[in-house]
Amino acid sequence: MQQNQLNQKYLDVHSMDLINKAQTTDDLKSLLASLFQLQHFESNPRAAVLLDLYFYTIQFSREQGFNREQTSAFFSIVKDVHEACIETPLPNVEECYSYFTELVFCHSIRRPPFSIDLFNQDQLVHITDYMINTYFRHFKLYKYVFTPQVCLDISLSYIGMPEETKEEEVAAESTEASFSPLMEEGDEAAAAPDERPTDALREYIMSQLNQELAQLRVSVEQRLTATEEQFNTKLAQLEKGSGSGKGTGKSKKK
Repeated sequence: MQQNQLNQKYLDVHSMDLINKAQTTDDLKSLLASLFQLQHFESNPRAAVLLDLYFYTIQFSREQGFNREQTSAFFSIVKDVHEACIETPLPNVEECYSYFTELVFCHSIRRPPFSIDLFNQDQLVHITDYMINTYFRHFKLYKYVFTPQVCLDISLSYIGMPEETKEEEVAAESTEASFSPLMEEGDEAAAAPDERPTDALREYIMSQLNQELAQLRVSVEQRLTATEEQFNTKLAQLEKGSGSGKGTGKSKKK
């Protein structure tokens, strides 16, 4: 993941002024929808999820009493973490959490030009708790909603079987189409499509299955024989040991 610069903001001064003027929930949601082009969130699940994420981020900033710079920075952190989450369909919750901690500490420690003390220690704790209890708790849901559906087209090819080329198929279709519909029954039987490739494929599959079953049967029999021999060997050793123990016992009694 590439770290963003400290000055990169998704909410400029004008946008923050408009957000501060929005008092009701509907006004704030409509404003965020217009700022981030989420007008059709009623029919678009992804837009609706994004709108809720942005809205509750602003709501949390207001509850914590963040100023304009803190609200913009926290909004940028949330948006960056979300973009890191959806950049791959693979599970990356640990990487995203590490990225989140880097961004938070980058805005909580004064070490210019690498970091700035924008949030104090208490605010850092509140931000971390909020992200863990909201975003990372529903991380898999965000991943599911924003992961594009992928359709796989699978084609099977059998080794050792002749494959007809596209030119041969086209030639066969054109030949069948050139026949007259008033053909005699004998000619129709002669011009019927050849089903030998299908039969040959079925026979090939059956022969391969029979070979695999035969090899499996031989392997199982060999394993059973080896196990039986080992069992007989151990049994014979136990019998010899018990017999020698009885013999020594009798000699001691005498």
